[in-house]
Amino acid sequence: MSKLRLAALAAAPLALGALPGSASAGHRAETGEQRLARLLEGRVAGEPRDCIDLQRIRGSRIIDDTAIVYDAGSTLWVNRPRGGAEILDRRDVMVTRPFGTRLCSIDTVDLIDSGARFPRGFVSLGAFVPYRKPARD
Repeated sequence: MSKLRLAALAAAPLALGALPGSASAGHRAETGEQRLARLLEGRVAGEPRDCIDLQRIRGSRIIDDTAIVYDAGSTLWVNRPRGGAEILDRRDVMVTRPFGTRLCSIDTVDLIDSGARFPRGFVSLGAFVPYRKPARD
């Protein structure tokens, strides 16, 4: 077998693994909406609020192109930005500058590229919707 043909055969699995949706990927890539739905599965939405208390927030995560989720233990607060949601990327670092101890729908969140460490833009927050697991009977 020639060296060229051997190299092509050796490279084929690597090339196939790099293709989106290939069998080696395990499953198709989820959209931001699908990822958010999976995260909120089994939870019920409550009344939207304009502000959340930052002292109760344990962590946060970006759902690509969709929302920011703030974890307050038994409650997940979902914020679908009024502007800029299409640039949300889970690899970015969020920088907020709230006034006081609350994050409100009038605030913005700056997005910083985590690799290159340069500003990528910002999002204008919307209402915060609480999602909780229903009480057991």
